[in-house]
Amino acid sequence: MIRNDSFALYRRLLAYVRPYTKVFALGVLAMIVNAAAEASVPALLKQLIDGSFVEKDPAFAHLMPLALVGLFIVRGLSDYAHTVALSSVATHVVLDLRKSMFERILTLPLAFFDRQPSATLMSRLTYNAQQISPIITSSLITIVKDSLTVVGLLGYMLWLNWKLSLLFFTVLPVIAWVIRSVSRRLRQYSRAQQNSMGSLTHVAHEVLGAPREIRIFGGAAYEAKRFADVAASVRRYMMKTTRTSAANGPLVQFIAVLALAAIIYYATLATRSDQLTVGGFVSFFGAMALLLAPLKRLSNVNEALQRGLAAATSVFEIIDAEPERDTGTREIARASGRLRFDEVVFRYPGAESDALHGVSIDIRPGESVALVGASGSGKSTLMSLIPRFYAPDAGSILLDEIDTREIRLADLRANIALVTQHVVLFNDTVAANIAYGAPGEVSREQIEAAAETAHAMEFIRELPQGLDTQIGENGTRLSGGQRQRLSIARALLKDAPILLLDEATSALDTESERIVQQAIDNLKRGRTTVTIAHRLSTIANADRVVVMDQGRVAEVGTHEQLLARAGLYHKLHQMQFRDGSAPAATPES
Repeated sequence: MIRNDSFALYRRLLAYVRPYTKVFALGVLAMIVNAAAEASVPALLKQLIDGSFVEKDPAFAHLMPLALVGLFIVRGLSDYAHTVALSSVATHVVLDLRKSMFERILTLPLAFFDRQPSATLMSRLTYNAQQISPIITSSLITIVKDSLTVVGLLGYMLWLNWKLSLLFFTVLPVIAWVIRSVSRRLRQYSRAQQNSMGSLTHVAHEVLGAPREIRIFGGAAYEAKRFADVAASVRRYMMKTTRTSAANGPLVQFIAVLALAAIIYYATLATRSDQLTVGGFVSFFGAMALLLAPLKRLSNVNEALQRGLAAATSVFEIIDAEPERDTGTREIARASGRLRFDEVVFRYPGAESDALHGVSIDIRPGESVALVGASGSGKSTLMSLIPRFYAPDAGSILLDEIDTREIRLADLRANIALVTQHVVLFNDTVAANIAYGAPGEVSREQIEAAAETAHAMEFIRELPQGLDTQIGENGTRLSGGQRQRLSIARALLKDAPILLLDEATSALDTESERIVQQAIDNLKRGRTTVTIAHRLSTIANADRVVVMDQGRVAEVGTHEQLLARAGLYHKLHQMQFRDGSAPAATPES
């Protein structure tokens, strides 16, 4: 029923049961009692017929009905006990697996997310994890209880008439072969179905996240077809699983019934020759009839079992994924903010060429440095290396003359604040979003001060509950400029000595950009700032401008120096002014 390579997987799942051993043991004990009660029914039936109807013993006539009622009370109570106990354990196991997955996801390197769509991870976290539950509940109940019931009934049949029982045993190897063959197919179909479900979640996630783009570009028909294709794939694998599982039960039953027919024939002969009493015949026949239901459940348990094991494989792939490596051992408090890139080389996994080629930049504490260049020039890659989202393949990045690979990740990132064009806010209050990531406890006054400095209190005061207003998923109830000012307030409250600004105003209108730029100027004071900007007017007042070209440093200097040099920066500047996308630079206030 379970392939050899699946036993290790099943044992690993049962390891998650260990904290709930007492409840699990209670469930198993209740299953054993329930199986014993079910196997006792034909024996009780024999005594009832032989004692009450054949021998006409009055004691049996009074005791047997009571015994029958008592037996079914025990059976009912034990059935309730094992169902509730094992369901309790199963829900705890699924909860623990989800927590383990989520905790591991929080520690995985960014390269993992580059390879795995978020919707696929969501599908594993929700749908796949839930598929494991039947392994602890219905599948386990079937395997343990029904196996014990079958063993008990077969044992009773052997005791009653071993010759007739041997006829039934001849079909067991055939049944085992059928179940083994079906198991392989069910595992394959279950894995394919779960992958298709991940694709379905991915498509739905993309569509639900882009309603404006789909409507403006007329993509509804295309998305409907894409969703229909993936949904059809899910249905196709579901039907393959259903057909295979549905054929399994009747096939096993047909094989069992062939043996049953032969047994009935020989049992009739045995009764005629007084080798078997009437009660014994009815009891033997009843035991065989009772065997059919647990045999059917045992043959059909493969569907849920293989689906659960396939789901467990995908869940453990996440849990076993290698977390982000923290090679640092040195602890640092607040850094002065000096950053130095020394011949840094980096290539993305699977890429054919380097994204950075021997980049060297020395940034002084408190200095504002802007990174500019065409798309793909290496600006974002360079910035991603500072908090060690990725590690350089060669060269080094030093913070206060300490290689960042030697610094504990928590200490390194505690010294860095990040503001990007893609603002990430959480479905919580304004205050909670500002306080997110701030070290230790923060007071209401500190939150208000940060919001004031970021020019955010101007709109927060107008919100229904002020700082306590729920902002919706990713701040959907706020404008782009308001969301950006909240992210700046969050960075202000963190008060890190190094500030990374990635296209922080590129998606804003002129008025919002003006307000946000004032907030950014407040945020930059006293901090080492690395800024990526396509709008050259926003970085004209930077202390230095580093021009990137194809992963290399092409030019370094102030805005005026680079314009006077008439090089690559001058060309970028001229292109923006010619397109009318960059207004003239304003002097620093």
